[in-house]
Amino acid sequence: MRYSLEPTNRYGRAILVITCLCLANAAYAQERGLAGHWKLQSDLRDSSRNGNAARNHGVDFADGEDGAARFDGVRSYAEIPHHKSLALGRKDFSLSLWVHTAENMDDNPGDLISKYDPKTRRGFTLSLFNHAGAAGSQANYRNIQFGIDNGKPPSKWRDEGRPGKSVFVHCMAVHDGDLHVGTVEGRSNNDKGHIYRYKKTGEWEDLGAPWKCNGITSMASYQGKLHVGVSRVLLHYSGLEPTLSHHIGGKVFRLEEDGTWTDLGQLLGLDGVNGLVNFKGDLYATGFYQPAFFRYEGGTTWRSMGTPRDLRVEAMAVHNGSIYATSYDEGSVFRFDGKDWHHTGLLGTATRTQAYWDGEKWVPTGLDGDKTGTQVYSLGHHRGKLVAGTWPEGKVYQYEGGTNWTSTGRLGEEQEIMSSNHYNGKLYAGSLPMAEIFRYDGGEGWNSVGRVDLTPKVIYRRAYSMAVFKGRLFSGTFPSGHIRSFEAGKVVSHDRELKHGWRHIAAVKAGGKLRLFIDGKQVAESENFDAKSFDLSNDAPLRIGFGQYNHFKGQIKDVRLYGRALTKSEVNKMQTN
Repeated sequence: MRYSLEPTNRYGRAILVITCLCLANAAYAQERGLAGHWKLQSDLRDSSRNGNAARNHGVDFADGEDGAARFDGVRSYAEIPHHKSLALGRKDFSLSLWVHTAENMDDNPGDLISKYDPKTRRGFTLSLFNHAGAAGSQANYRNIQFGIDNGKPPSKWRDEGRPGKSVFVHCMAVHDGDLHVGTVEGRSNNDKGHIYRYKKTGEWEDLGAPWKCNGITSMASYQGKLHVGVSRVLLHYSGLEPTLSHHIGGKVFRLEEDGTWTDLGQLLGLDGVNGLVNFKGDLYATGFYQPAFFRYEGGTTWRSMGTPRDLRVEAMAVHNGSIYATSYDEGSVFRFDGKDWHHTGLLGTATRTQAYWDGEKWVPTGLDGDKTGTQVYSLGHHRGKLVAGTWPEGKVYQYEGGTNWTSTGRLGEEQEIMSSNHYNGKLYAGSLPMAEIFRYDGGEGWNSVGRVDLTPKVIYRRAYSMAVFKGRLFSGTFPSGHIRSFEAGKVVSHDRELKHGWRHIAAVKAGGKLRLFIDGKQVAESENFDAKSFDLSNDAPLRIGFGQYNHFKGQIKDVRLYGRALTKSEVNKMQTN
């Protein structure tokens, strides 16, 4: 027995020693270059050697040994004051954290972690974002965006081509790793709206025309599939010759895995669908030219939910437990709590449009043209607040709660703000009549980043639809029908819906590359850039669960900031452990 046991003990001890060494090496690797480690299991202490404890702004903690910080999506976040140990400069760095979101959400997810100075546009942001209300589409849904910026001018707008015979890129949505756009292609009975998938610059794959009408006007991801709303678009409202097509829209279609389109039914009394949004696991739709608000019940059944005072509701966005919807009939935004409508106040001073179209001519309402805020076109988010774009004053308003809205200023000399999107720490908005896109820099400061449609000898040009895809901001135009994109700083994006539940997320800056990992797998990588030109130095605090976009709703734990680039194997081990 002694003879048989000694080798076993000797081998056992060797295995134990090797195991301990491996664990020690793994622990050392996870500690090497660690600038901050916030476990967030029961407190906000920093477990690294730097002692950068966070200040609590309404964060509470889930019970249990594997507790996590809970963020309410309204006001809670953790804030770490700036310290030299958090200074990144031109160095490599990495972020690692665990994130939990619910399956059916009643809010936007929000910022995960950021250290960004909006005045100098220096720093980094890591966000999980939805972009609905741009203008009637849910352009991005549960996508991850990781970006750095150094305050330098953005790149020039790149022409991504014209899909088909498009004159109006009315909607776009990122779905299942691809960018999809919906077009208006003319005014006759033979002109049908198409859906296109982006392949590369100048190349678009035609996914067909699901219906006979001339426009695809709204898009949204819902239950893992792309849904689109169709309309008969009346082009005289945009300064072109009147639409002659008698084919009405008012339907919603679903794209199937085999590339076919399933008709989900006619929305009663509508010839157009302007808005689609996912709220608490249900799909909602608004009408275009007629007052309507429907919830999808399955099959081809849509349940009418009514509209406020029989007014039209148009673009929709989910915010802090409710659907918010714009109106073309009144300079207002309305809130739907799942049962009833509530008025959130007037944006501007006029309460009705200056004129309406009776089918043959414009009929004045008698309102003074200087009394503005007559229509609200778009919704977005900035620093945890809802923002809305208006016509004809060309201003963006910020929601302060109750019935209070404050102006963030007019965008140049523009008259109509049709879409907005949050991109790499900044809010961007598109406009009419010059199809100019502006960046919001605080207060009432909007700065132009260029025009995206230069069509001559027309009344109106629109920068109408927007989405973030492959780390770039895309804009759909009218009347050229082209799509253009640009990049501010350097950005990578995960262009698929992030699964609910616990997910491990890592973001890495390694030399002239940005990399993004989900559950240990690399899902995005930037093109090469000059790392030396990106100085991220700033004195802004490090924030967890908040940033320039929105308050996060969900749970976060085990947040790590490294002053070095993690390798792919290290990221994988963190996810496994």
